[in-house]
Amino acid sequence: MTKRTFSAKGARATECLGLIHTDVCGPMSIQARGGYEYFITFTDDYSRFGYVYLMRHKSDAFDMFKAFKAEVENQLEKHIKILRSDRGGEYLSGEFQQYLIDNGIVSQFSAPGTPQQNGVAERRNRTLLDMVRSMLSYSTLPISFWGYALQTAIYILNDVPSKSVPKTPHELWTGRKPSLQHLRIFGCPAHVLKGKTEKMESRSETCIFVGSRIVLNEMSGDTIPREVAQPNPIVSSDPTQDQQPTIPRRSGRVRTQPERYIGLGESVENLPDDDDPYTYKEAMEDVDSRHWQKAMQSEIESMFDNKVWSLVDLPKGIKPIGCKWVYKRKRGMDGKVETFKARLVAKGYTQKEGIDYEETFSPVAMLKSIRILLSIAASLDLEIWQMDVKTAFLNGSLDESIYMMQPEGFIEKGQVDKVCKLQKSIYGLKQASRSWNIRFDQAVKGFGFIQNPDEPCVYKRIKGDKLVFLILYVDDILLIGNDVGVLTSVKEWLAKQFDMKDLGEASFILGIQVIRDRKRTIALSQASYIDKILSRFSMQDSKKGMLPFRHGIKLSKEQVPKNEHEEQFMSRVPYASAVGSLMYAMLCTRPDICFAVGIVSRFQSKPGPDHWTAVKHIFKYLKRTRDNMLVYSGGDLVPVGYTDSDFQSDSDSRKSTSGAVFTIGGGAVIWRSIKQSCIADSTMEAEYVAACEAAKEAVWLRQFLIDLEVVPSANKQITIYCDNSGAVANSKEPRSHKRGKHIERKYHLLREIVQRGDVTITKIASAENLADPFTKALPQKSFDGHLENMGLRDMTHLL
Repeated sequence: MTKRTFSAKGARATECLGLIHTDVCGPMSIQARGGYEYFITFTDDYSRFGYVYLMRHKSDAFDMFKAFKAEVENQLEKHIKILRSDRGGEYLSGEFQQYLIDNGIVSQFSAPGTPQQNGVAERRNRTLLDMVRSMLSYSTLPISFWGYALQTAIYILNDVPSKSVPKTPHELWTGRKPSLQHLRIFGCPAHVLKGKTEKMESRSETCIFVGSRIVLNEMSGDTIPREVAQPNPIVSSDPTQDQQPTIPRRSGRVRTQPERYIGLGESVENLPDDDDPYTYKEAMEDVDSRHWQKAMQSEIESMFDNKVWSLVDLPKGIKPIGCKWVYKRKRGMDGKVETFKARLVAKGYTQKEGIDYEETFSPVAMLKSIRILLSIAASLDLEIWQMDVKTAFLNGSLDESIYMMQPEGFIEKGQVDKVCKLQKSIYGLKQASRSWNIRFDQAVKGFGFIQNPDEPCVYKRIKGDKLVFLILYVDDILLIGNDVGVLTSVKEWLAKQFDMKDLGEASFILGIQVIRDRKRTIALSQASYIDKILSRFSMQDSKKGMLPFRHGIKLSKEQVPKNEHEEQFMSRVPYASAVGSLMYAMLCTRPDICFAVGIVSRFQSKPGPDHWTAVKHIFKYLKRTRDNMLVYSGGDLVPVGYTDSDFQSDSDSRKSTSGAVFTIGGGAVIWRSIKQSCIADSTMEAEYVAACEAAKEAVWLRQFLIDLEVVPSANKQITIYCDNSGAVANSKEPRSHKRGKHIERKYHLLREIVQRGDVTITKIASAENLADPFTKALPQKSFDGHLENMGLRDMTHLL
């Protein structure tokens, strides 16, 4: 039995909005800029005029329809009569159907397995995708620009003739013939007028055209900019292109980009990833406004539950501080939005010291401490659980009298002139983190935990053979222990003291994915974070790099921009932001880029094109090695250190670079690459200075392990390997007065550390020194071998 052939003819609408065809397309394999994975189309049956909206979630279809309905009914002064769609769940929801009934709109669904009954919408989506592929292919822009190409495609379709209608959709929809004077080829070179310029300076800037972002003003027929929540599509091209002469402006106005969006990646300007709202107004106009409203309501309820403030009249002579909402879409490891977070933050920058606050210092757990404890957990097969303190800063008490304006959107009726007298600390206050830390510290010590004297945010509780470690990082808590019952009791106690969220076994800590196979192996991955920063700086489609820093490349402060064109280009490069993003990856799990990041971070005050090229090369390397993980394979808990130094490698100051790395349980836990503070006169002196810095780190590491009371070898000397015989000899006793008489006295601390038995300095061959990659660029084979010995390897098979 076969289906009957469908007739191509059907009853057509006789006026605009008589029948609207709609369909959702997605998810796309690559997100559009702004995190969009879907799009929904609305096509008028009578005119074939179409609308398209980008969506982050399929469930946003209802909100998009309401936005579409409000716009078209207001513009045409008519009402939608029939909505035709397939039987997708987004259309069948009770909320959507009830809305159609309330507004007198007839809902028509195609029969299951018969897309021909919704052929107009299906065909429209296919046509749009064909056009998008063609435009992206011609333009050579990254695929992530498909959202801009899609909006350009629907604009073109509305202005060109169609066999389905006697006139253009635009003319049938508006009653006026469309003007095509402003149309330009998608992806073609464009010129944006600069602001104030010198008389002989070029007045335009070369860019890539990705859409004029205009709609019709039905009252005047003029083209005007359309304000949308997506980032502006004007993007700059690579500065290597020759500067083009100034050309006249076209009739269609071009919007310049907001200041916060400026920043270059591989060949286009950086655009924000998440497009989170910046203000309360933006949140209320966002497509996810109902989620933001719910998140704000939850935050306010938490404030009331904790009795954070009371409404009072403002005392005379007192100026209240302001407050604002901060919005964030929290994503999971797969990049999908999991929760919408709205946090009320006080504008603490308006506080005055001595009046509104006294002390502000508050400790946080060091990343190296977390890695050490995770290495111990892998070796001893300990449980690792995670908890989150909800609105942690609200638990802190205030000693000062602070008055704050009522939060926007939640001003009490009839009490508009009153202000909030804070009774507890909130986010944004300068003393907030300190108040919370003091409150938490007092609570856990009262429950029997002992604070580590060398790491104030690490606590331990040992009773017999049962142990629990607690790590606090602002409002994130890690519990590590060998007894499930004891860990459960600690969690229950914490839940009684504070408003907690139990996250179960630790899987995602500070942007780091924690993977274990329970065979005494823990792997730390930042693949999701690397994907995010690659996208943020438009490097997701770049070529893959083999090494983070090319052998033979020399960078100096003299490589500043050489001409006006380079100056203009570098003024838009987000150099410091890119280096900071790379540095976080390096500090957490990627010792392999430590040397490269250390080099490029020296030029943040005045970077040039060569420096930016070096930064991009690190991104390319991370793209190739995104799946590399820092692995602790449960080996012996014996700390081992390595130290190394180059000699006068900094061409500007002639100072040397020190490098050091310490491993425990088969993986690196501490590493550093830093320019020395003095000029070394010999390789022995440079290595001696580097060894002294490594020895000081070893003293802290040894004492930290002793205080944990679970590492049997903690009381033994820590062996630090060095590949310079002179430095090794001088670490034990004075040698070679001629070569060492001028060494600064503070570095002779190394001998005292060695003599009292904290560490021992031992000779090792240069080829076996794990600190070598922290002082220089190495050949591929040597570099990969050192990474393997540091525990950095591809472990995707654990996922």
